[in-house]
Formats: sequence, structure tokens, C-alpha cells
Amino acid sequence: MDGIADMGGTEGWGPAHPPSVDEPVFPELWQGRAFALTQLSRQLAGFNVDAFRHAVERLDRTAYLSDGYFGRWLNAADLMLTDSAILAPAAINARARNLRGEQVEEPPIPEPAKPGYAPTAKGSLRTVDAAPAFAEGERVRAKNMSPAGHTRLPGYVRGHSGVVALIQPAFVLPDTNAHFQGENPQYVYSVRFDSHELWGADAEPFALTIEMFESYLERTA
Repeated sequence: MDGIADMGGTEGWGPAHPPSVDEPVFPELWQGRAFALTQLSRQLAGFNVDAFRHAVERLDRTAYLSDGYFGRWLNAADLMLTDSAILAPAAINARARNLRGEQVEEPPIPEPAKPGYAPTAKGSLRTVDAAPAFAEGERVRAKNMSPAGHTRLPGYVRGHSGVVALIQPAFVLPDTNAHFQGENPQYVYSVRFDSHELWGADAEPFALTIEMFESYLERTA
């Protein structure tokens, strides 16, 4: 899906600032707790990392940008828990209001509906019997598609052509894994795009290399 998370290639966000050398992992105490709660929520909800990313990309603009990085994680954890019916919608807001001294009736806890998810192996690396569909040095094009569900195909490369620079091992396909529709492992290709191909003749000249799953690519005519 094309949500707020697909920000690559868009304008108006200002320069990217490098992290401070002495920056702590969690500058504020609540951020470390948010990280831990998110990991726990993934286990309780039965979600994999791709399903978590899909939860993040479904957040609205405020939940994704205004609440900061770890606020984004908490909002995604809330969504995962309500998707799995471990929490009722608005349960967290009701509990927060009660902690502030308001008298709000909390919604009842629903019957959990965790997905029946079981990975076939640890991690995301897999082995496939078929040979890679594309070869190093071959010119390919990123498919011009807008999937309704989760995808790792960046919007700004869709419909543009590049050259396969390297063939990576097969990995679990996030597009299906995020929806518990199977791992569908595929080869991953490092595809090198010219900046002018992506952003026109006025773009600064450089090459951009992106890792892309096999089903994201097609041969050029």
C-alpha cells in the first residue's frame, strides 16, 4: 500500500541530519519502555516483523510523524493488538484517561484472534530450487503497481529501469508474510538506478542501488 511511510523521493522534509556520536539509544526513559512494549505486543499478537511494518505504514500522518519514532512504534503496537482482538478499539485511550483521573468506562476485552503464524525457519533467509530469473548486468524495470496490502517496493522507482548489480540469496517475501499468506521466498536483486532516470535531467548525477524482490521486476522491451 502507498501510505505515509513511503516517503522516499518525496520533497519538503528538509535535510537528513546524521546522529550524534554520543547519542544514547533511548534519550528518554519512556522510549525504552515503548521499545519493550512493542516487542511484547508482537509476541502477544502473533505478528511477524513484516506484519509490524504493515501496521506502521497504516498509521495516519499524525500517528506516524507527530508522535516521534518510538511514539510511532507504540501506535503500531496498539494497532497490532486491536487487529488480533487482544485489545478492544480505544481501550488504551480509555485507560490513559482513567489514569489522568477521568471516569471513563473501559471497553471489555474481546476474545483474542491471533493469526495462525508459524515460520518455517529462523530469520528471513530461505532456499529456493529455481534459478534466478534475472542475471547480473541485465537491464530490468520495476513494475508500475500499487498493491493494496504491504509491499517493500518503493513508490519512486515504479515504472523506472535499472541494471542488476548483484543477485542476493532468497528471502521471505514481505508482501505475503505480512498478511500471513505464506513466506513465498524469492531472490533479491540489488538494482542500480541512475538519478536522471528517477528524477529527470535536472537531478544531481549519482547512482542509487535498491534491493528488490524478484516479483517486483520485469524485463525491459
